[in-house]
Amino acid sequence: MSKVSPRIWTRKEISDRILQGDTLVIYRSFVLRISPNWLKEHPGGALSILHFVGRDATDEIDAYHAEKTLKRVMGCAVGRVDVDEKTGWEPLVPPLQAGWVRTANGEWTSEAIAVRSDEKPHSTSKPPNRETITSEILLVDKNTSIREKGQNGPTLEAITPAPSLLSLSTQTRHAKAYRALHDRITAAGLYKTPYLTGYGPEIIRYVFMAGTSYYLYQKGWFLSSAFFLGLLWHQLSFTAHDLGHMGVTHSWTMDRIIGVLCADFIGGLSIGWWVDNHNIHHLVPNHPSHDPDIQHLPFFAISPVFLSSLYSSYYKRIMAYDIVARFLLPFQHNLYYIIMSLARFNLYANSYTFLIKRARRDWSWYFEIFGVLCFWSWYGRMLWLIGSWKIALLSLLVSNITASPLHVQIVLSHFSRSTDDLGPSESFVHRQLRTTTDVICSDNVAFIHGGLHLQVTHHLFPRLPRHNLRAASKLVKEFAAEQGIEYYEFGFVSGNGEVLGVLKQVADQARIIGMVAREEIRNLDKGH
Repeated sequence: MSKVSPRIWTRKEISDRILQGDTLVIYRSFVLRISPNWLKEHPGGALSILHFVGRDATDEIDAYHAEKTLKRVMGCAVGRVDVDEKTGWEPLVPPLQAGWVRTANGEWTSEAIAVRSDEKPHSTSKPPNRETITSEILLVDKNTSIREKGQNGPTLEAITPAPSLLSLSTQTRHAKAYRALHDRITAAGLYKTPYLTGYGPEIIRYVFMAGTSYYLYQKGWFLSSAFFLGLLWHQLSFTAHDLGHMGVTHSWTMDRIIGVLCADFIGGLSIGWWVDNHNIHHLVPNHPSHDPDIQHLPFFAISPVFLSSLYSSYYKRIMAYDIVARFLLPFQHNLYYIIMSLARFNLYANSYTFLIKRARRDWSWYFEIFGVLCFWSWYGRMLWLIGSWKIALLSLLVSNITASPLHVQIVLSHFSRSTDDLGPSESFVHRQLRTTTDVICSDNVAFIHGGLHLQVTHHLFPRLPRHNLRAASKLVKEFAAEQGIEYYEFGFVSGNGEVLGVLKQVADQARIIGMVAREEIRNLDKGH
């Protein structure tokens, strides 16, 4: 490790440098300066860093990087900060979350307006809600408000957090306890991949499903063949998920190569897109303006704030509550399973949009492009050789719909959880436990969920091989009880009921807004 400058940075110096355009992150009391070049080349994407500018990202960095990589991280250190042992680092609001980003030529540009809660903190023992939150920041269309004249970048006020309901000392205590838990899980050998006992049975299942699909296709039983192909895609997605998290070989290069083979060549989806998207979901789970995994307008809204046409910092666009959304959202709880059955087609669209518009043009991009072309060559030929366009269309639908339970399983662990923004003071571990839930199921059927029904533990330790999540979750439950943090879990059926309940609540509000709007129009008509 290179020698770190002995310089001690003050909070004011850090805020000043951030306002000047520096990307500064706190890690283990060190100040990391991330260069523009590394922002572009970072395998986890630039946004995963920009969400932590001015914040202590120690737990996030440790959770997402292997020990070898962590040594390289220290090469970015330019000094230290004095951190209070009890309260930790007093965070700033990242400019990204205030609606500001740097352009390629190094200039600040406003991409959205940050709207803060005007409510003052209330003394309450109840869980935080939007009536008591003061730290919440949501992004809206920059054209809906006029910034202060002459403002060419974020101000100190913009990156200064509002008072929080959370205690810094409590959040610091949680963070320290989480680090001790991480050490216990590492010492227990749970980062070691169980290749034989974990992936062995899965590979047998993959071969069986692929072989059965091929056999049935040769026999002319095309729809049955498509069904088994869909089962293969469903199950293979869990391994692709592990590879995206570097949870198999723990080598970025090897896991990316295998990931492209599984996702792009066999499934037709971009592993690069999934990693880029999924990393942000893990880092800012359930934040309406930042988590792409809950940004589904015009089809779904899991919080009434989406009815305000928020800006997405991931998709770089307004999530418009437009005429289509106004038509669909009042019925979203009724349409939920129908729309989710077709969700894989949206994954194709997101994958190819990412590869064309956003992905870095490195070797993995060329490999992915080749993989996607190979996929459509064999899959397209398979559909073409069926000979009947009606049966081919049905096969297309059957294979993609059969894989669709995956999408229900994915959103189940988040759609019914909190979408509140508790501000940058919230610790990594508290944020993950607050926004995530486990799905209770027997070990005998855990393979249907790919072992990822234990989402709480997965979110706390994303690189952990999923076959070891069961053992790790026992330690996490003990930790949560000791720290007084809720560890939420529900059954598959009751969990679906909770998700539908959330969707119905928002649907009812959307319906009321529509009724009020129609009544106002009628009153205007009567006035003419």
